[in-house]
This record gives sequence, structure tokens and C-alpha cells, in this order.
Amino acid sequence: MTESKLRIGVIYPEVLGTYGDTGNGDVLRERAQRRGIDAETLMVSLSDHIPADLDIYVLGGGEDTAQALAAGRMRGDRGLFRAAGSARPILAICASLQVLGRSYTDAEGREVEGLGLLDVVTMPRGSRAIGELVAAPLIPGLSELLTGFENHGGGTSLGADAQPLGRVLSGVGNGALSEQDDEVHYEGAVQGSIIGTYLHGPALVRNPQLADFLIAAAIGVDPAELPVLEVPFVQRLRRERLLATGVERLLATGVEGDSNE
Repeated sequence: MTESKLRIGVIYPEVLGTYGDTGNGDVLRERAQRRGIDAETLMVSLSDHIPADLDIYVLGGGEDTAQALAAGRMRGDRGLFRAAGSARPILAICASLQVLGRSYTDAEGREVEGLGLLDVVTMPRGSRAIGELVAAPLIPGLSELLTGFENHGGGTSLGADAQPLGRVLSGVGNGALSEQDDEVHYEGAVQGSIIGTYLHGPALVRNPQLADFLIAAAIGVDPAELPVLEVPFVQRLRRERLLATGVERLLATGVEGDSNE
């Protein structure tokens, strides 16, 4: 982070903004500003070089053609590679999760080379996952249930260098089974400073703790050190969407407080 301003980059919004994921940049800026942190959102278009020194990077979802175009441009632009090498926080949603992997195969059976920043491979599932997705987080620093809307046809398998973001409680998530337990499904991928997920919503509107996790990483503090923000309508939205998935039992038993144990 620069001394004066937190700079949040929204990458290729014209092709990776189909599902409103560009709103994640707005959430980060607003939550930072409400805490007295000067912040700005920068739109990085296809014709722009991706700066390597932004503080947080946000990438969204898109259809096959847009996804392939974004993948090609990113491979030829080393900015995101350098940002990941410097441990800059990167949030990659849906199609971007697949692009940051080693490869993905589109609906027409074409294998597309990814950036290799995440040790994941995505293949067609055979059926599309559409609907509400809820997962219990599996990484330190996150304790609240992750909630969002998934819409993808790919199944993502994690290699040894990536770990899942969460354990699926409702929905499909990565669409791949754990080798250890065929009853457990996982969501997303985490590797280094990169968090990939299939959560739309936008994800950071519905998961403010995840937004604060990224802000804290960018400014070099523990998330618990950030001043608490009271935004009642966000909690109402979270409860509404969680109840819509039929997880009332989880809410009643306090899973929100210990879901990553």
C-alpha cells in the first residue's frame, strides 16, 4: 500500500464483469473509506497494462469467448504475475478462478492455457451448477459462512499447491470430490495471496468478512485490528440468503462462529 492511498484494481471489467463482480471493487473501497483509509478503485481495461503495484486486484466472471480473450491478454502481460509474486491480494471470481489455474477446458472441448498462478485444472462437469452456494471457510482469519450465487459449467480440481477456500454446505462449488472423503465437496481455491471462488453476488457484498480479510492483507494488519463496521442491511441480506438455502439449522447452532474449525 502506498503511504497515501489504497489502490484497488478491477481487471478487464468489460469482459470479466458479466455477473456484477466489478461491484467487489466498490465494496472494498467503501469499507476502507468508512474506516478512514483513503482508497480508490482503478478500472484496468483490456487495452491497459496491468500495474504490478496495486494493493488489491479484483477479477470477475465472463462467458467462454470473453474468458479466453482475458486469458490471452493476461498471459502476455506480466503485471498480474509480478503482483502475485509480491503477495498482493488477488480475488478471482468464477471464470477468473479458472483462468488463473493451469488450464481449463471450455464447453466446446477446447483446452485453454491458464496463467498457472493457481494449482487447479477445470474441466466441463456435464451439467451446469446454478443456484445459491454456501460454504464453511477453511482458511485462518475467516469464520463466517461464505454465501453467494454460483453459475458455472466447470468442475475444478485442486493440485497439491492449492487448498480449498471452504467446505460446501449447500450447492455445488468446485464440483470435484475430495480424495479423502467422497461425501465432502469443496469450494474455491487459495494459494499464496490469491483467493479464487465461484461466489457471485457480488461476493464481497454478501461476505463482508472476506472483504475485510483482503483489506487487512493489503495494509499489513491482522483482520481483527480493523475497526468494526456496523452495516445492518448487509447482515439482513446475509441472513435472507442463508435462510433461502435451508440452512436455518446452521444459523441456530452457531456455525457462523466456528465454521473453520
